[in-house]
Amino acid sequence: MSLVVGAMAGHRRIPDAVLAPLLGRLAVAVSAGVDLRRAWESESARVPSRCRTAMRDVSAGLRGGRELSEAMAAAGDAFPAVVRGMIRVGDRTGRLAEVLRDTAAAVEESLHSRRTLRGELVGPAMKLAVAAAAVGVLIFVSGMARSLDGKPLDFLGLGLTGSRGLTVYLLGLATALGVTACLAPVVARSWRDRGWARALGGRLPVVGGAIQSLEAAAWSRAASLAAHAGMSAGELVSLASAAAPGLAMDPTAIESRLRLGDDLAAAVSACGSLPRAVVEAVSVGELTGTTAEALDRVAGHLDEAARRGFAAAVKGLGFAVWAGVAGLIAVLVIRLMTSYVGIIQDAARPL
Repeated sequence: MSLVVGAMAGHRRIPDAVLAPLLGRLAVAVSAGVDLRRAWESESARVPSRCRTAMRDVSAGLRGGRELSEAMAAAGDAFPAVVRGMIRVGDRTGRLAEVLRDTAAAVEESLHSRRTLRGELVGPAMKLAVAAAAVGVLIFVSGMARSLDGKPLDFLGLGLTGSRGLTVYLLGLATALGVTACLAPVVARSWRDRGWARALGGRLPVVGGAIQSLEAAAWSRAASLAAHAGMSAGELVSLASAAAPGLAMDPTAIESRLRLGDDLAAAVSACGSLPRAVVEAVSVGELTGTTAEALDRVAGHLDEAARRGFAAAVKGLGFAVWAGVAGLIAVLVIRLMTSYVGIIQDAARPL
């Protein structure tokens, strides 16, 4: 999913939907020989106004003679750490256009994954909305149905009937929605920063496995970009750890094991907790000289596994919503039958 983590005070984080095409266009411009400062100024005019403060800071750095990675660092976390790290590699190796293109593709993949997940959440959300509307209708209608003693029939057993009960219900629903709207940014920020929200999600069935696959995919994709750019093993591990803090490992320890004769696969296996599929991809890549390609392939497989996991969780949520609606209908039918049986019994009693 996202390659970004938080935003520095004073700078709005540039959304992936803006960042991916920005990096892609820069790659085209740089590969065509366009001066980087001119290309960046052109991009600054394209981005939404909320992103221009960070873009101007980078422009100022470029005009001052800084490399792109140094200029982007001045904008803080407006640009993702993994993006800044890759741009630094491009600056050092003289392969900036190639690195910009690869990084744009990685950001685009992350964006696509999130959009797919949001699309799958629409169904359960609509089911929940229909269920909430049905409850409101039942509360209102219950005020029109009367027992023999003239009291409204409380179909749902909530103590809410008629227009007054509907008003109370709608106020409660609005309060719940307001609280949810206030908490959503907090939860999203905690998820991006790998805080309590992600830790809690990791303990849930299905979701936990999807999160692990997502983390491993982020590590693999960052490591693939680093290997493709010709980074050293320590730099590769450092960049991958920045992209996937849950799988972080000490670059110094990796380099120490390499000096002792371990290959990279053995070193990352001993110093970290990477899934077996990732370690095997590193091993195959070292043997064949295609580490970047092997890691990119396993990143795609892990992304797909994460998508399937989240999709399964969403389907489970949808089933739970429908189960709740079915339970509500069952309760309604039972209460209606009970109410009318009571009415019939009261009518049959001798006066």
